[in-house]
Amino acid sequence: MSTKEGYIDVTGGKVWYQMHNYESDQTPVIVLHGGPGSSHWSLQVLKALADERPVVFYDQLGCGKSDCPDDTSLWHIDRFVEELHQIKETLKLKKFHILGHSWGTTLAAAYYFKHPEGVKSIIFSSPCLSAPIWAKDQDRNRKELPQNVQQTLKDCEENGTTDSEAYKEATAVFNKHFVLRLDEKPDWLKEGAKYRGSKVYNVMWGPSEFHVTGNLKNLDCTAQLERITVPTLYTCGRYDEATPESTKYFSDLTPNSSFHVFENSAHMAYIEEHDQYIQVMRDFLNK
Repeated sequence: MSTKEGYIDVTGGKVWYQMHNYESDQTPVIVLHGGPGSSHWSLQVLKALADERPVVFYDQLGCGKSDCPDDTSLWHIDRFVEELHQIKETLKLKKFHILGHSWGTTLAAAYYFKHPEGVKSIIFSSPCLSAPIWAKDQDRNRKELPQNVQQTLKDCEENGTTDSEAYKEATAVFNKHFVLRLDEKPDWLKEGAKYRGSKVYNVMWGPSEFHVTGNLKNLDCTAQLERITVPTLYTCGRYDEATPESTKYFSDLTPNSSFHVFENSAHMAYIEEHDQYIQVMRDFLNK
């Protein structure tokens, strides 16, 4: 299979990209990773889709193999929208699908509202389309954790000690419930930790998945979802921090959309139920 990779100049630096099956004449799909700042690493399993069409990965500025500048003024959603547009223009993609995961869905929506031309469809995988709704969902999810874990999270957030070992350990318990429910992380996934851009994450989101203090804190695009006219697929895991209730709510607001729950997954269904996830994506993209 033909693969090319390289660097693209964007606002603020250079970003790394990789394009699988680039010689295919099928409509490509661009994969937008989560975070902000998580890199494409965990999503690389989606190259399974490249047997039918081109698949484009890239590491957003500030993480992965891309430049990681210290300029915090770069970490805002409009620049990430601009970055995606610069990548699309450089790769000369006239038509393309977008598959966004987690924060990648926030970026996908923001991109479509500004540059709808050429977007054939959007997959919102474990979506975060309203930071206030996300925060409310996590408050509810936290109540399912052991009492001592809840207390540790609360104390650290109130005392400003979210960088403490106790907070990290309590966060790991949350992640085991609502992010990735595997007993043992695959080695290749552990390796991906070194590619994370924590500076970007802290500026835009906050110290953890469920404690939103960054500049995305008030982001909410639910009122605009009715403007999405291309075919749209919403998916999440049954135990996802992007809850089935909220994901269904977003889907109901989007005219030409469908909704799917992966019954045995949390936030990373593409790993937890890999084969089924790929099949659901494949069926949607081929339709």
